[in-house]
Amino acid sequence: MASERTGELYKILLSKGYPKELCAEIAYKNMNTDYTATRMLGYLYRISNPRIEDLIDEMLAILSDRNAIIQKKEVEQAQSVINDVYQNGL
Repeated sequence: MASERTGELYKILLSKGYPKELCAEIAYKNMNTDYTATRMLGYLYRISNPRIEDLIDEMLAILSDRNAIIQKKEVEQAQSVINDVYQNGL
């Protein structure tokens, strides 16, 4: 089930005249979390009518940022477990 922000993103993309299939691909397949949809909405409010290429570039940048944040959280969690093992043993 899509979030409210994802639905909003889909509607904004459609209203800007992008192809329906592209709008669905971006909103429901790639920008399907509140975080990513909100970031893309912010981009669309700042840049009124980006070219499709620029829209895709921004989507990829947002996804890259999200993946970097996820990876950082995973590393922090692993480091926390290692520290606990060092302090308390197995």
